[in-house]
Amino acid sequence: MADLSRRDIGKLVGASALVGGGLGTPAALAAPRDQSFPKDFVWGCATASYQIEGAYREDGRGLSNWDVFSHTPGKVANGDTGDVACDSYHRYREDNQLLKNLGARAYRFSIAWSRIFPEGRGTVNQRGIDHYNRVIDDLLANGITPYVTLFHWDLPAALPGGWQNRDTAYAFADYAGLMAGKISDRVKDIMTINEFLCFTDLGHKVGTKAPGLRLGPREVNHVRHNGLLAHGLGTQAVRASAKPGTRVGLAENAAFHIPVIETPEHIAAAKKATRDANAMFLTAVMEGKYPDFYLEAEGANAPKIQSGDMAAIGSPLDFVAINLYTAPYVQAADNKAGYTVLPPTATSPRMASPWLRVTPEAAYWGIRQVSELWNPKVLYVSENGCSTDDPAVNGMVNDADRVMYLRNYLGQFQRATAEGYPLKGYFLWSLMDNFEWEDGYTKLFGIHHVDFKTQKRTPKLSAAWYKEVIRRNALV
Repeated sequence: MADLSRRDIGKLVGASALVGGGLGTPAALAAPRDQSFPKDFVWGCATASYQIEGAYREDGRGLSNWDVFSHTPGKVANGDTGDVACDSYHRYREDNQLLKNLGARAYRFSIAWSRIFPEGRGTVNQRGIDHYNRVIDDLLANGITPYVTLFHWDLPAALPGGWQNRDTAYAFADYAGLMAGKISDRVKDIMTINEFLCFTDLGHKVGTKAPGLRLGPREVNHVRHNGLLAHGLGTQAVRASAKPGTRVGLAENAAFHIPVIETPEHIAAAKKATRDANAMFLTAVMEGKYPDFYLEAEGANAPKIQSGDMAAIGSPLDFVAINLYTAPYVQAADNKAGYTVLPPTATSPRMASPWLRVTPEAAYWGIRQVSELWNPKVLYVSENGCSTDDPAVNGMVNDADRVMYLRNYLGQFQRATAEGYPLKGYFLWSLMDNFEWEDGYTKLFGIHHVDFKTQKRTPKLSAAWYKEVIRRNALV
C-alpha cells in the first residue's frame, strides 16, 4: 500500500464516517440508533424555595436556618444571601412562562416550611398557603404539572435544637400533613425531603451548609436518624391527609458507583458498593432497617432507634426520585468489602464546581442500581445539571459546555429507559441561575441567565437545546 498523505488520511476518515455496519456499506443502509424516550416521559425543570424565592421577610414568613447561616460572616461566598435571589416569590408567573416556552410538562419546586409555619409549628400562616396556591394554579393554567418537595434544606430557625432534636421530625409530619391536605386536590406528586446527606452531614459534620456545625459521630448519627424519621412520619402524614390518587416519594442524592469495566464481577462490586454507601439513608428507607454491618461499624455511636421508627422510615413509596450528578468508579477486589473505590485523579474532567466531576455513566448505573437493589415502582431524576462559567456576551450565553454535559448524561438516561428500567421523568437542574448555597452566586446551574441586578431572565444556548430535546422526546 502506498504511503498516504495527511490529506489522504483525512479523506479516508471522512469517508468512513459516512458508512456504517462495515467498510463499503452505504450510510442509508445503516439504521441509526433510536435515541427516543418513552412516549409518556415527563420533561421538566427543578428549583428550590430558598434558592429562588427571595422575599425573606414578606407575608409572614419566618426565618429559616439558611437565613441565619447566610447572614453569618464568612459562611457564604462574597457574603451572598437568598434575601432577594431570583425574586421568584413575585415573578413566579414569569418563571412559569419560561417553562411553558421550553415545552416542559412538569416543574419540581419546593415549599418554604417557614412560610407555612413561621415558628416551625403551631400557628399557620395563611398568606404562605395562599402564595403556593397561586403558584400551583398558574402552573396548571399553563399546562404544567407541579411536583412539590416539602423540605429542601430551609428549616424554620425557630424550631428548638433543629435537626438535633427528635421533635423536629414530628413538627415536619404536622407540616407535611397540613400541606398535603391543602394542595393534593391539584398536586398529585409530593416529595418529602431532598438530599439527606446535605442537611445532615454537610450541615452538622462538615459544617459547610446550614447550620454550620461540626458534631461528633454520635450526634451526627442522631441527626441522620431524625432526618429519616421526618421522612417516614411525613410520608405517613401525607397518606393520611392527601386526596385519593396522591403519590408520595423522596428526592435523594444517593451515592452511586460505576463499574470500571462492564463485566459481571465489576458490575456486582459496584452494586454492592452503592448499597453499602447508602446504608444510613436510602438503603435504610428502602429496606426498612439499617444494615447490620453499618450498625456494627458505628457501635456505640449508632443511631438511637425507638419502637416504630424503622416501620415509619420504611413506609412504602410510590416513586423514588434521585438527584444524580457524579459517581466514582469501582473495581472488584479480593478484600472484605469485595470492591475498591478508585479515587479521582487531578486530570479528571470537572465542571465549574470543583466537586462536579463529569461521569456520564453515573446516569445509567444510578438508575439501574436502584432498580436492581430495591425494585421501585417508578423512578424520576429529580435533579441533574451542571455549573458553568460562561459569561453573558451581548445578551447571549453560549454555554456549549453545559450542552455537552447534558447530552452525555441524557444519553445514559436514555439507555436506561431503552433497557426497560422504570425511569419516567427528568427534571433538569436548574430552570435558572440562582443562589447556590455556600457558593452564593459564583456557581450558576441555570439554563436561563438571570441578571441579579435587573432580574431579567434570558434563555441560554442550553435552553434552546433542551427545548428541542423536549420537542422531539429524543436526544438531539
